Amino acid sequence: MARAIWNGAVIAESDQVEVVEGNVYFPPRSVKREYLQASETHTVCGWKGTASYYDLVVDGKANADAAWYYPDPMAAAANIRDHVAFWKGVEVER
Repeated sequence: MARAIWNGAVIAESDQVEVVEGNVYFPPRSVKREYLQASETHTVCGWKGTASYYDLVVDGKANADAAWYYPDPMAAAANIRDHVAFWKGVEVER
């Protein structure tokens, strides 16, 4: 079972994650949406496509752009469509 934890809260938890380039991508249904706020940030990967970001907010503390996902990935990354990955101090246990 993989988990993403930040500021004492379990943000995501699943036994059906995808691992790409060392990053753990959690299926959309396994992420606790109450901790996510849409961000205006976007980045582009040459083979995955355009990533969108979320800020994490737990107990009034924010972590800007700490989660990302690919809403419309390129064909090579279709397996991570809408899956959410974390960084910036989010602890991911596997």
